[in-house]
Amino acid sequence: MEWIIWLLVAIGLGIAELFTLSFVLLMLGGGAVAAAIAAALGAPVEIQALVFTVVSILALVVVRPVARRMRENRTDPAAGIGLQALEGGSALVLERTDNHNGLIKIDGETWTARSFDGDQVLEPGEEVKIVEIRGATAMVWRQP
Repeated sequence: MEWIIWLLVAIGLGIAELFTLSFVLLMLGGGAVAAAIAAALGAPVEIQALVFTVVSILALVVVRPVARRMRENRTDPAAGIGLQALEGGSALVLERTDNHNGLIKIDGETWTARSFDGDQVLEPGEEVKIVEIRGATAMVWRQP
């Protein structure tokens, strides 16, 4: 019956983690799951508490830093979001592109494009750099 209490504690900690996103309560929830397993195997309360403590500390010291690093890498502001992530990338010219019209391929998607420099005329097959995105049009520059 004690394993149910540990499991309810783990679920409660998991739900509370959704509001904090600090990974501390999640690690404690992992310790509670380990204690629930110990309780289900018939371990006395002292051993359950010891398992909870050891697993929680190990998770906080080992797992939490890795999880935080992964979350920070995913939300790195330098990585760009949405259209901003395309800027600086490369594309392939599909149709003649100049100051007024053009067509390019970015990561398998077809985009309308214009030459960033009004004097450049880009021919099909050329590799170009995406300088910026204006609405649904990519402003591009010839790759050196």
